[in-house]
Amino acid sequence: MPRYRFDGEVAFVTGAGRGQGRSHAQHYAKHGADVVVTGGARGIETSQYPLASETQLDETASLVEDEGQDALVVRADVRREPAVETAVEEAIDHFGTIDILANNAGIWNVTDLVEMDEQRWDELVDSDLKGAWLCAKHVSQHFIERDGGGKIVSTASTAGLVGAKGSGHYAAAKHGIVGLTKALALELAPHDVNVNCVAPTGVATPMIDGILETVGESALASVSDASGSMNVLDEQLIEPGDVSEAYMWLSSDAARYVTGVVLPVDAGMLAK
Repeated sequence: MPRYRFDGEVAFVTGAGRGQGRSHAQHYAKHGADVVVTGGARGIETSQYPLASETQLDETASLVEDEGQDALVVRADVRREPAVETAVEEAIDHFGTIDILANNAGIWNVTDLVEMDEQRWDELVDSDLKGAWLCAKHVSQHFIERDGGGKIVSTASTAGLVGAKGSGHYAAAKHGIVGLTKALALELAPHDVNVNCVAPTGVATPMIDGILETVGESALASVSDASGSMNVLDEQLIEPGDVSEAYMWLSSDAARYVTGVVLPVDAGMLAK
């Protein structure tokens, strides 16, 4: 397994209560970083599965501490700018700095675009795209002010590179993450900030498990029915740790000349 060194650095991980966010937080800690564990979206009425709880955020923090690193739990709804601004300030007050933004928070649900109501669109796009922009905005202001560079890695999706039948609002938001990544990479290059995103295929997380329990297997079948089985290397969902490894590389000095890229972790899905 590659060994990255984040000793003395601070990673700000959004959507860290479980799933990919929890995995990213643990991986940063294993490689020496202290971690800001953030989450706490509330009032999302269109969710088709239970959202992460405050208890799960605390559990993630405990897992970070089990790796010998400091964890700060910050409860914030990334859709609300005052909450994001306060969360970033709280992290800086506690640790003195932020070195890495892991822009992971997001939701998913399934409805055809022609049948979708405005609330479902707004709640998902605000969670998945607006929240990523707000977090990047306020962490980037810190990067520029301290004049010491930084790393931003965001979670896009294979749905951000192709269509997603039954999840068009999700595809639109994740395409937006790709555009946001490329624009920020250009804006922040003069400040030595690398900005990239990862595009996973389906990942075995409580989010997907919850959708499958609520909606059924058709939720994933609708994504892959145009091209056969979703993945090439393995027809099953990949694991959160597979995505975390991409996050670690893009957050490290090994990727110091990599910016504005979309890195698929897709088991060959996009090769079809």
